[in-house]
Amino acid sequence: MELLNTIFVAPFIDMFSAPDFLIQVLWEGFVSGILYALLALGFVLIFKASGVFNFAQGIMVVFAALTLVGVYALLQSLGLSPAFAAWISLFLTIGVMGILALSIERVVLRKLVNQPDIILFMATIGLTYFLIGFGELVFGGEPQKMIASELGIPSGSTSFDVFSGVVILEHADITAAIVAAVLVVCLGFFFSKTRIGRALRAVADDHQAALSVGISLNQIWVIVWFAAGIVALATGIMWGAKSDVSFALQIIALKALPVLVLGGFTSIPGAIVGGLIIGFGEKIFEIYWGGLIGGGTESWFAYVIALVFLLFRPQGLFGEKIIDRI
Repeated sequence: MELLNTIFVAPFIDMFSAPDFLIQVLWEGFVSGILYALLALGFVLIFKASGVFNFAQGIMVVFAALTLVGVYALLQSLGLSPAFAAWISLFLTIGVMGILALSIERVVLRKLVNQPDIILFMATIGLTYFLIGFGELVFGGEPQKMIASELGIPSGSTSFDVFSGVVILEHADITAAIVAAVLVVCLGFFFSKTRIGRALRAVADDHQAALSVGISLNQIWVIVWFAAGIVALATGIMWGAKSDVSFALQIIALKALPVLVLGGFTSIPGAIVGGLIIGFGEKIFEIYWGGLIGGGTESWFAYVIALVFLLFRPQGLFGEKIIDRI
């Protein structure tokens, strides 16, 4: 009985005995969840266009952020003002991600049309290690400081008195939530209301059928990889503003995998809901239950939740149940 009280009753009492602290935990979970959803969106984009899990999305986040910081440092050395150099760097980085998308389509994907999904998946693994090596060669392996303030991302925080306590909201976290929400709305509209969005879904369903009705597979893949690159850049900026930019970010990016398992690999709303579930869940579990099992639960909590979903609902909350008929 005492064990049950320690595991189940006491944490709930602690949770609601300090509602101001609970709100702070929920806010931090919300911010993490939004950023996880933003990570997952990049994977969803590629999966909707090719039916393949893009293992390279994590390193694309790092590569985009490092490109931004590297170009900014170069422009600063030429004597440009910090704010002007930052915005020029942003537009140049968008161009770099466009060139990367075109190169991936021309060099890798064009030769793999109608190949089994596992071949495309292995190609994204190869792309991952190429970008790691190329990124280390060009930018080095040391962590870099994100140019958040130069891009207009505010620093500091705002405090609110809630339930006789104080809740602190970091301005960078508020900005991240707004940017992620805008990107989600724009991508949702793009997929559901535009001709290109419908073409993307057709390509994902059947490459050969899409080609037979006049859809340019090469063009679609360039567009979707470029869009995934823009999402990777936005994600890299927001994560970099919280913890600087380093190759360790690609490990954080893999948190998108349990998010996709929860929400479904083809669903934008699923990425949002899955991200929020993981964000809220891991923060609450770490704070109120983590001490009972030694802490450090944030590193594995998301994967345990994903495993449970795989056992009982493998298609996720919003994914389509696929039935193969023989």
